[in-house]
Order: sequence, then C-alpha cells, then structure tokens
Amino acid sequence: MRRTSAALIAALVLAGGLIAPAAPASAATTTPTCTTNPATPKRQFRAMWIASVTNIDWPSAPGQSEEKIKAEYRAWLDLAQRLNHNAVIVQVRPTADAFWPSPYEPWSEWLTGARDGASPGWDPLAFLVAESHARNLEFHAWFNPYRISMPQGAGPDIDKLAPNHPVRQHPEWAVPYPVNAAGSRLYYDPGIPEVRQFVQRAMLDAVVKYDIDGVHFDDYFYPYPAAGQDFADDATFAQHGAGFANKADWRRHNIDLLVREFGAKVKAAKPWVKFGISPFGIWRNKATDPLGSDTNGLQSYDAIYADTRKWVKEEWIDYILPQVYWNIGLAVADYAKLVPWWSEVVAGTRVHLYIGQADYKIGDPAQPAPWQDPAEMSRHLTFNRDHPEVDGNVHFSAVQVRANKLGATDLYAAEHYSRLSLVPEMPHLDRKPPLFPLVTGASRATDGAVTLRWKQPLGKATSYAVYRFDGLTLPGRCDLADAAHLVGTTRGTSYVDTSAVRGARYTYFVTALDRLWNESLPSLPWPVLR
Repeated sequence: MRRTSAALIAALVLAGGLIAPAAPASAATTTPTCTTNPATPKRQFRAMWIASVTNIDWPSAPGQSEEKIKAEYRAWLDLAQRLNHNAVIVQVRPTADAFWPSPYEPWSEWLTGARDGASPGWDPLAFLVAESHARNLEFHAWFNPYRISMPQGAGPDIDKLAPNHPVRQHPEWAVPYPVNAAGSRLYYDPGIPEVRQFVQRAMLDAVVKYDIDGVHFDDYFYPYPAAGQDFADDATFAQHGAGFANKADWRRHNIDLLVREFGAKVKAAKPWVKFGISPFGIWRNKATDPLGSDTNGLQSYDAIYADTRKWVKEEWIDYILPQVYWNIGLAVADYAKLVPWWSEVVAGTRVHLYIGQADYKIGDPAQPAPWQDPAEMSRHLTFNRDHPEVDGNVHFSAVQVRANKLGATDLYAAEHYSRLSLVPEMPHLDRKPPLFPLVTGASRATDGAVTLRWKQPLGKATSYAVYRFDGLTLPGRCDLADAAHLVGTTRGTSYVDTSAVRGARYTYFVTALDRLWNESLPSLPWPVLR
C-alpha cells in the first residue's frame, strides 16, 4: 500500500481520534460507564504450571540433550500462545536443586538424569526466560523452599544426594518424613534459622541473576501429614521455640518469617518482581474458625502450618493463587463457596487473586461425576466472572492442558480465552505508564497481512499492544475497555497482523506497556486503506 499521508492522519485527529480516548487504555477497564464483554476481558492473568519434579511436564525425561529439552519447552510456549495465555509458571528449584548454575545447590537430577551435581553445559534458566519473553509471556520462577528429595528420586538417605549438596555438610538441617509405601522425603527443617536464611539465599540467587517477572511458591512448606507421623523437630523446638505456647504456633511463625523475609528481599533486589504463593485451597473451615470457609476439608493453617489468610492481610505477597481443585457442588469443598471466600479475603488489600484450576481431574474416572463433563472447567471460569476480585486462572498442569481430555481445554479456551488479554497491573509496585509510541508506517502483503511499524521516543516500554478497528474509525473512550479489538502484543517495534483480510480497510492503534503492564495512551491512528 502507499504510505498514509500526514494530512489524512491529521484529519482523523482533528475529527476526534485522540480526543475520545483521552485516558490511558488501562484506565478504561475500571470506568463504570463502559459496558464490556466478560468473555473478552482486557486484563486477566492466564497461565499453566510447568512442573519439572519427577518430570511431570518438562523436561519429559531426565538426561535428554540440550536440543531436545529446548524443543520441548518451545512446544509448551506454542501451546500457551494458542490458548492466549500471557504467563508461564515454571518449576526451577523442585528439590533443593537448581535449573541454573547455582553456587549454593546442585544441578537438578530431573534435568541431568544424575545425582552427581555435574553441569549440563548450558544455562536452562537463561533460556527459559529469554524464550518466554520472546513470546511476550511473563516468566514466574517456581521454587520449592524446603523439599529436598522425592521417594522416586534420591530418597530419604543423605548419602544418596549429590556430593556437593549442602545437606552433606549440614545433615542436621534435614528431616526425613514418610510419605507412603514408596518411601520418605527429606525436608529442610524450617525451624532452624540458618536453614531459613540459606534457602532464601539460594532462591534469591536466581532473582538477582535472571530477568524473571515473578517468584512463585506452591503449597509445600511443612509436609502434608501422614497418618501417625509427626515431623521430627522436637529438638529444634526446644532450641528455638522460646516464647511459643505450642509447636503449631511456632511452626506457623517459622513459615511466616520465610514469607515476610523473602518477599522483602525480592523487593529490595528488584522492586518490580512479583511474589506469589499457591496454597492449598482451604485455610480453615468455618466449624473450626468463624473466619474460615464453609468447607470440611484439610486445613492448611493446622495441617501444614501455612497461615495463608494472614499473608494476604499483611500484604507480604503480591498475589495469592489458591488451588481450588474441587468441582462446583462438592459437599466437602465446594468451588462455588471457596472462590467467594477467597474473594472476600483479598478484598480491600493490594493482593491479586488468581484461581488454581485442576485440569488433571478432567476425565479421570476416579473423580466425581462433574469431572466427567467437559463443561465443568468452563463453568468454573464463568463462575469467576461474578467475582471481580478474581484476576485470572492458572491450570495444573501443562500435560493435562495439552491432553485436552473430553475436549475440555478446547471448550474453555473457546468460551473464555478467545482473545488476547493483558496481565493485570499492580499499581502498588508501579502505576506510571510509558509514553505512547509513534507509528511510522505500514505495508500490506499480497495475502492481505498488514505489517505495522513504530518507534518509542522515550520511556520504559517493554512491550506493545496492537488494536485494530474496521474501516476509517475513530474509537471512543470505551472501545479499548475490553480485548475485542486487541489483535496482538509484541516486544518488538513491528507487528504482522496475519488475520487481516485482503482488501479490507482498517485503523490501527498501538500502545506501549512497561514490564508491569501499565499501558500508555494510544498512538495516533494509522489507517490502512488498501
């Protein structure tokens, strides 16, 4: 096509092209007068967990070649993009080990296939971050703070760990805990102050060295209880438990310290890095505590000493991602009761609420009847729409999302993820948007695809959002309030709109996004008329 003339652009502006969307596009999402389509939200956190422990998701097997491991990860990112996700949560420290050259802990056996601590000869975490960012996906590094081993892996014996494992030098830091007939796991003892400081140093190493967007803990702090077994920390309690009436309160205090201290260290190192935790879905039952949920299941407060409600109320974390892994209507733990409860917990705080979804239960014959219905997961996401505190969903886990059992992934993706969505802003971390970009030109291929180009004059832009309207259009303030016109995001300064139809006329706008997804004003309109 011919370059659009400055006179035509000026005419559009004079006619109201920049007067109507006078506020940043992100501000439109909170404007009460804008009617938006709940199926195409402008902002929604969407991700899947990619688990490395026991090779659940990635790598698919230990000891594979660098090329194979990289190809597998790129395939997961392909899936994330097809589903219009905007983040990935990847496990990079599953069992007190590392997927990067750590000065503190050995290379992960789930990566190398060996417990000798030998390097694979490349840096997986650097690759993971770079590849994710190339797709404009947030990268959340998933760490397990205290778990040292799995029954299927090194087992409970310290002498089976890598020769350079820190527990070899400090066997007093480790506690074996029976899991099942398969054996026991080793855990770091959270009650030892030196342990708490060590695991923080080990995890912070990755935060400092790599351009990650978030730090993520799951629900493993103290181990889940096994019948008739107690965590063997009597000696630690005797040494460090002064001032606590009972061991349970002391254990919760130990985990509180980890969460508060590590969150503060992350922000001191990189204020923009988000800190989130994905706890078991029940804090306490109402029958135990009037502040609890209307449920009758295991209580994380009492069973694994995780006072998750307190972490939200104290705002020690940036997001809470409860694993609400139950169907709607389940008597013991009803999804339709837990989501409103968590919504009330975060209300009035700066903590975001994302819901963990149990894709692994879909089509499993051992699960209740609702999980045999391909629409169950889509009903979960529909239910969330009635609770504005819910800012997104994360699916466990990648292999289950890809499996698409009963066609459920296709169904919920079509009904809820049909358009792109931007990651929700976190104004408590940063609220100042970048300057808007300057579109410099466009060209059209013979098949109709449009290549748009722009430049960023100044500021802190990390990525860009591209909006398209049919015809020679002057959108109003609310036309950018949802994702109906959002056709792409990119970290470059050009974008190829392959969905453009040959011969159709369009008007494009580009906005700049910083690393916390604050959005600029829209650019000047750029018509593509032929």
